Amino acid sequence: MRYSLLLHHIEPAEGEIPDDEMAEAQAAFDAYAKSLDSSGVLLAAEILAPSPLTTTVTLRDGDLKVQDGPFAEAKEMLAGVFVIDVPDLDAALAWAEQCPAAQWGTIEVRPAAISFHDGAWRT
Repeated sequence: MRYSLLLHHIEPAEGEIPDDEMAEAQAAFDAYAKSLDSSGVLLAAEILAPSPLTTTVTLRDGDLKVQDGPFAEAKEMLAGVFVIDVPDLDAALAWAEQCPAAQWGTIEVRPAAISFHDGAWRT
């Protein structure tokens, strides 16, 4: 079953994290992604650019609206996503527990209801 591990945390200001701490965090994420990949469960991984680089698009009221910034103001922002294919929720939770971002933020574990791959939608 496919799960998305959605990483949420408070975004630090530019330069707020010392270089040595940033290098340590990058190494931890590299090791985590390689562990997911070598275990054969990793389908995709993205660490997102900071939220000020977000552009929001909506046609909700019938008119196109394109705005700078995220849809909602929040303390914690979506910072990345890992898409994994594991047997069950317990396996997904075990991988979420190992994610470095769990030390400073929240990992939302959400099952996929429908996935598009190999040219077709699948449940």
